Amino acid sequence: MEDAFYIGIDVGSASTRTGVYDKDGNRLSFATRAIKQFHPKANFVEQSSSDIWHQICEATHEAIKKADIDPQNIRSVGVDATCSLVAVGENGAPISVDEHGDPERDIIMWMDHRADLETSAINATKHDALKYVGGEVSIEMELPKILWLKTNHPDRYSNVWRFFDLADYLIWRCTAADVASTCTLTCKWNYLAHENRFPEDMLQSVGLEDLTSKVPPVVAPLGDAVGTIGSKAAKDLGIPEGVTVASGIIDAHAGGLALLGAKPEGGLALISGTSNCHMIVNREPVMVPGVWGPYWGAMIPGYWLGEGGQSAAGSLVEWTIEQSDASEELKQEAERRGMHPVALLNEWVADLEAREPYPTRDLHILGDHHGNRSPRANPHARGVVSGLTLEKGRDALARLYLATLQTVAYGTRHIIEEKTKAGHSIDTLYVCGGATKNPLWLREYADVTGCDIHMAAEEDVVTLGAAILGAVASGDFGSIPEASAKLVRPGETVKANPDKAAFHDAKFKVYLALYENRQQHNRLMADALASA
Repeated sequence: MEDAFYIGIDVGSASTRTGVYDKDGNRLSFATRAIKQFHPKANFVEQSSSDIWHQICEATHEAIKKADIDPQNIRSVGVDATCSLVAVGENGAPISVDEHGDPERDIIMWMDHRADLETSAINATKHDALKYVGGEVSIEMELPKILWLKTNHPDRYSNVWRFFDLADYLIWRCTAADVASTCTLTCKWNYLAHENRFPEDMLQSVGLEDLTSKVPPVVAPLGDAVGTIGSKAAKDLGIPEGVTVASGIIDAHAGGLALLGAKPEGGLALISGTSNCHMIVNREPVMVPGVWGPYWGAMIPGYWLGEGGQSAAGSLVEWTIEQSDASEELKQEAERRGMHPVALLNEWVADLEAREPYPTRDLHILGDHHGNRSPRANPHARGVVSGLTLEKGRDALARLYLATLQTVAYGTRHIIEEKTKAGHSIDTLYVCGGATKNPLWLREYADVTGCDIHMAAEEDVVTLGAAILGAVASGDFGSIPEASAKLVRPGETVKANPDKAAFHDAKFKVYLALYENRQQHNRLMADALASA
């Protein structure tokens, strides 16, 4: 293993990343490319598989070149991706998911909320299988999206040869292996991994009785070798033909695997990005209303996974900044000073806090702008801002930005509390992803939850998680815990400040009350319209 190298490929919502790692988990190189998103109208978000594959190939070529290694020493490839739906016809032709039939748009993204009626129809079955997704299937999962396509475009549905989760699609492009991952099918397709089956009576009751003929026939556990790089993929990627490829995994789950793999029990992994995911594993299944799972073997083999989440996290922060009258001033000053706008905004917050110890004491936000994934499982939830004044400019933006960081942290605290009530034991909070680059947000996560925040030394833990799966599939490591212990090194810790506990306890109560107030507003309007 002296010259063993492992490739991790990570496809997020807005970009793809490739990392090259050595046998000790050192990252030798990293390359990234932006990928397209299409937003044809509200709640519709689509992508292109050809665009994603092209950007993966470019990033991988660059990463291997920058690593300055002999490609013949690449032992394996691991791939993770967002849990987005890819529609593939015979001979690999794309099947459009766009209302107007644009063939480039063959992916319905995870964040797409078009399948509202279909989600309700599946949940109306009250099938026992729904117990394993927190009680209700989410609008962000795959069955509602597939049912939407069949209902609205039955001709296209009939032409689908395979529906793939994006990670499984990319494995197929690499190897031609017609395989799905335990992770993807169990977490997003209502596959019952603990029974090795789909709930076919539920599928039949909603008109998806033929779906099992349109998904891969083989379901592979995490860490399995499912194939090798084929001749065309070898040329596209710059990876030698015959290199081992591991079964795919969802992007957040790759991060959770890396953070929890060496010591699975007792920790909660927060994977921070456009959305947030909160991963925890147990030897026994723990049912938590509104929290996805428990899923057997979906992140670490031999463990049940519980998956909380927030539909908008990083995207909510970006949106908040863009709405401010001071947004352009922020961008221009950041460019002039050669710094990231968020770093400058953190300076504005520090300046505000020097004058006001608690800038958000009268400003409260409910961050359900894109619904509430967990623990309320309410895609129709909406955001609320309480305490607005006529304040403008940089102080107003700094205050609103800080309150937004806090509301995302309160959502995480809510998920932690509900998991704890249901029987999970959480003694350590691990964080990876975008928030780790923002010290102010890490401070708020620690102070709001009362938990010390632990991070890995590797900056891009999700990509490393994909590489870990490949390392296990190659046979160089006997298990995911063994590989994680070797390849993942501990990083910094952010301590919670107990002096802030009373302040955040009070604001958390306000956070919970804002949701109840919003529900009361909905009832008042529904009653008025019903009698109109």
